[in-house]
Order: sequence, then structure tokens, then C-alpha cells
Amino acid sequence: MSAPVRAAAWRRLKRLGGPRLTRGNLLAAGVTLLLGVALVAQVQSTAASDLEELREEDLIALLDDVTNRADKLEAEVRRLEQDKARLEAGGDDDAAARAAERRLESYQILAGTVPVSGPGVEVVVRDPERELNTTIVIDVIQELRDGGSEAIQIGEVRVVASTWVEMRRDTLVVDGTSVSAPYEVLAIGDPHTLAGALAIPGGFIDNVRRSGGSVDVVERPDMVVDALHEPSPHQYARPVP
Repeated sequence: MSAPVRAAAWRRLKRLGGPRLTRGNLLAAGVTLLLGVALVAQVQSTAASDLEELREEDLIALLDDVTNRADKLEAEVRRLEQDKARLEAGGDDDAAARAAERRLESYQILAGTVPVSGPGVEVVVRDPERELNTTIVIDVIQELRDGGSEAIQIGEVRVVASTWVEMRRDTLVVDGTSVSAPYEVLAIGDPHTLAGALAIPGGFIDNVRRSGGSVDVVERPDMVVDALHEPSPHQYARPVP
């Protein structure tokens, strides 16, 4: 094969293997671009519609929740910095003792080993159709925690980090203890924020109603969570020295 013939053959192969700007290619590119734009618009619209569906009081409750959490974190940081400064300065045994006592109280509340009082909400759940399931019960605990609850009690059981729940043959079991219907849930925290967290569309209250039940939420200026949790020895976890 002569050199001119080989050169012509290579040019033809390049044309066949390279991208071809045809009407079909342009149409496919246009459709792909339109689909991409539509997908982005749909995602943005969905995110916006989720907020647009919320009532004004729900939006206010969400904003209050975020603000309260930020304030609590800032206060905790300031308190820890003050404790650190006093301890580093030395010679202030009283300050160290007070800091240790505050920390102990915080741990006792988290562990559920002491009764606590304060503002909060009382939630009564009625389930006449016996359609309540484990997921819905977990939802109420999670939404109360998300709303900034500092102590939760279901029936006569204190809810702590290790708490587990289960529906056994239409009976609610919390940490191995049966809880009779209607189910009463007590939570200490900002009442308005907690009530708003439970009322978010698609959340706990909506799920109970879809199951044929009903929920009453009452905001209380002062209430008592007195159920206590008995800590069990840890089998595997050990503190790091």
C-alpha cells in the first residue's frame, strides 16, 4: 500500500472514530441538558415545599429550637472555660468542688438516676385500633430529643441512652417493662419547642393519626419526671485511663 493510500485510510478512520456533530447528537445533548435542569429545579422545589408546608408556628418552633440549642452550647462553652481558668489558677478548692458537683448533677440527669423537675410537655397517646408500632414509639423519643428534651419518661420508665422499646402483641414494652395504654409520655424542656417538634408534618402525631390513634399534647410550666433508671454494670466498655 502506497503512502498516499495509507494516509487517506488513517484520515477515514479518524473521522469514523471521532465525535460526529449530527442532528441526533445535538438533540440528545439538548434533552440531557433539559433533564438535568429539571432535576435540579425539582430538588430545589421539593426542599422549598417542605418548608412551605409548615405552619408559621411550626417554623417559629424550629427557629426557637435552633436558637435554644446554640444558646445552650455557648453557655456550656463559657462555663467550661471559666472552670478551666479557675482550676488552672489553683488555690480555689471551692470552685473546683462546685464545678465537680455541677458535672455530677449533669451526669445523674443524663443517666436518669435522680428525679428532675421543670417545664415541659405531657403527651397522651391513645391507640384504639392497636396499630401503634415500634417505629412510631421510637419517633416520639427521637423527636423529643431533637426538640431539646433533657429528661423523658414513658409510663413509669425513665428513658436514657440505652433505652429500648418494642411492641409485643399490642403491648408496649420499654426496657423490659410493660406500659399500659393510653401511653403517657413526660418530657422536660422548652414546652413550646417540644410541642412544635411533635407537630411537624409527617412526624410523630401524623403517624399516630394515620394509624387510627390520637395524641394530646399539653404544655406544662412545671412538672416532675420521677421514674429512675437503675444502671447496670458495663460488660465490655471500660474508661480509658
